[in-house]
Amino acid sequence: MPVNFGTLPSGEVVTAHTLTNDRGLQLVVLDLGATLQSLCVTDARGELVELTLGFDDVEGYVQAANPYLGATVGRYANRIADASFVLDGTRHNLSANEGPTCLHGGVDGFHARLWSVLDATPSSITLRLVSPDGDQGFPGELTVTATYALEGDSVVLTYEATTDAPTVVSLTNHAYFDLGGPGGGGVDAHRLTVRSDGYLPVDSRSVPEGAVESVTGTPLDLTTSVPLRDRVRAGHPQVAVVSGIDHTYVLAGSGDRTVARLEHPDSGRALEVATDQPSLQVYTGNRLDGALLGRGGTLLRQGDGICLETQQLPDAPNQPQFPSTVLRPGETYQAHTRWTLSTRPGPA
Repeated sequence: MPVNFGTLPSGEVVTAHTLTNDRGLQLVVLDLGATLQSLCVTDARGELVELTLGFDDVEGYVQAANPYLGATVGRYANRIADASFVLDGTRHNLSANEGPTCLHGGVDGFHARLWSVLDATPSSITLRLVSPDGDQGFPGELTVTATYALEGDSVVLTYEATTDAPTVVSLTNHAYFDLGGPGGGGVDAHRLTVRSDGYLPVDSRSVPEGAVESVTGTPLDLTTSVPLRDRVRAGHPQVAVVSGIDHTYVLAGSGDRTVARLEHPDSGRALEVATDQPSLQVYTGNRLDGALLGRGGTLLRQGDGICLETQQLPDAPNQPQFPSTVLRPGETYQAHTRWTLSTRPGPA
């Protein structure tokens, strides 16, 4: 049953939809931005524990400084350099919202839109958005659906999109995880494994320089489970340029496969990420600076949460050596991600 979450400045009502299942998962989805507002698990005492960062009210999500907490971002996740690209000989100038760069679809990206609900059950919801031709500079009318579903111990996210003219597409969810729950220690309290031995170094704009480089011998090597506190403070140029980790890991293989495992040793909780996407953006909340109040009125500080964003490669429209992200009429864009949660007893 949808409930009123608040009202936009336009007067439109934002609704919250709560999904539950018999495995103790609870997910709250807003129609604003097809946003994951809350993800909880039931602990051994039968109490719900919040695993993501979020805001308590609409005002938090509509502020310009919202760091995309839990949002569905698009039309193009991550960065497009110089807010422009050429497709079929025509240059398209985009909305620039990070200096000269187009980040996560521009100023008025999908995270800021009211989506319509196509279907909802107690454990799943599908939302729809129509992005008009020229939206934030992107060509073609794009029709998008986002589905959240609780399946056993997993949250399954599915995106689909079609277009009436050639365009570029990359969609992802921007949840910030803290598996320890409120006060769980943020990034420093976690260990992470990413099944990738290649990453994209970035320049001072956080735009990929172009070549895939080996993680071997760098603090970005996450091929075995490592404590993140050691990596986000390492004296390495690529850590320094983004004040932590904010890098794309290029994933081997195709189809649905497990690509990452996040662990919180003190609570015993773990999150496995499986996807059919070609890359994973690991972002350690480097730009959270204490200027925003999150859920419960707590300050959102650097490293309070970690994002594991499954997506196409950033700036691919400008870098022909990357896999194409072009979608043409008659084709269907699809992206699939599964988050599987588990718990083992923490240390005594």
